[in-house]
Amino acid sequence: MGPMDGKKLLGVVIVVFLGFWMFTDPSGLATTAKGAGSNGWHLTTQAFTGIINFVGDMKK
Repeated sequence: MGPMDGKKLLGVVIVVFLGFWMFTDPSGLATTAKGAGSNGWHLTTQAFTGIINFVGDMKK
């Protein structure tokens, strides 16, 4: 079994897990996905704000 087979197996396991979670607790999955999306957006805006501040400070 090569390294690519391991990646495919991991992908299949993740898809099966998410499918199982979707059928057993759809509201929990939705809440988790919403929270992850919100946190991702917050981190993205923080990163861009930091870059803008850094570039602004370099010009001073």
